Amino acid sequence: MQWHNLIETLSNLSFIWPWMLAFLPLPWIISRVIKPAQKQHTPLLAPQIIARIEDQLPAENLVEANQSSSKMPFLAILMWISLIVASTRPVIYSDTTPFQISGKEIILAVDLSGSMQKEDMYLDGNEVNRLVAVKSVVSDFIAHRKGDRMGLIVFGTQAFLQSPLTYDLNTVNTLLKEAQIGMAGNNTAIGDAIGLTLKHLYKSKTGHSAVLILLTDGSNTAGKVDPLDAAKKAKEMGLKIYTVGVGMVKSRTGLDIFMNNKSDMDIDTLTKIADTTGGKFFQANDTKQLAQIYQHINKLESVEHNVYNYRMRTEYYPWPLGLAFILSLLLAWSQLRKMGA
Repeated sequence: MQWHNLIETLSNLSFIWPWMLAFLPLPWIISRVIKPAQKQHTPLLAPQIIARIEDQLPAENLVEANQSSSKMPFLAILMWISLIVASTRPVIYSDTTPFQISGKEIILAVDLSGSMQKEDMYLDGNEVNRLVAVKSVVSDFIAHRKGDRMGLIVFGTQAFLQSPLTYDLNTVNTLLKEAQIGMAGNNTAIGDAIGLTLKHLYKSKTGHSAVLILLTDGSNTAGKVDPLDAAKKAKEMGLKIYTVGVGMVKSRTGLDIFMNNKSDMDIDTLTKIADTTGGKFFQANDTKQLAQIYQHINKLESVEHNVYNYRMRTEYYPWPLGLAFILSLLLAWSQLRKMGA
């Protein structure tokens, strides 16, 4: 079994820079092309000493020419091979992991005006404000959008881009959870939220496959951009807008009609925005309805995913590089021993 695993591992072995093997014969080529300089040694003659020990000297010449050897030490050869193997960057790839990309861009625009603090929604049997309910449902929606790029815009009196379009959905989810009521002002600038979305899509050169999910509980009471004008511009850019009205909407009584009092939620404008861009308006009076709405949008905007493969790799060049370092130390030690002898 161990041998089988070893063979399987070696079968995944690959080299990122295999062309470095071409440098393997470089030292041999250099030694052939460039000859080492001949060193001339002049013997030191001492006649008095030679006369005393003449009987003990061998018959051969007292001083022989130092013949330099052209052979490369064995340790040096191993060290060079190790360096070349390290330079080829050997790697072992793990199993292929699929990565899904849908090509869909979704921007969430969340109302943080003061009216979002009304506690008329229920979550797990507890009465909560509208923003808490929205965070719970939208977080689950984000978790199910695998392979999409998502962005986050928060708006009140002004609109702010909290997160540009990104595949990092965890960051988008975290920024949504950290959003607080009133951090963008207490009024509602729906037109500015749409305008900021268009500006971001224009800079990122997208829009034809982009979707804006605009969530609010009121009507446009602030901002410089008219919501319907922004919706027309969104249609030109190919941006589809789903508008979601959150919270209980009180029915208008005869006195409200006589006094020309408007409902907190401008349902007519939200419906026109969605119809102009090819989207749809939804109204959620409780958390259950809101969850169903996002499930419905999730189905409407589901697309075929393009699957790409990527493989994790482990670099193994430190091993032959470390071996080359150890061999260099041994080679230096052996040369020092020869000099000492």
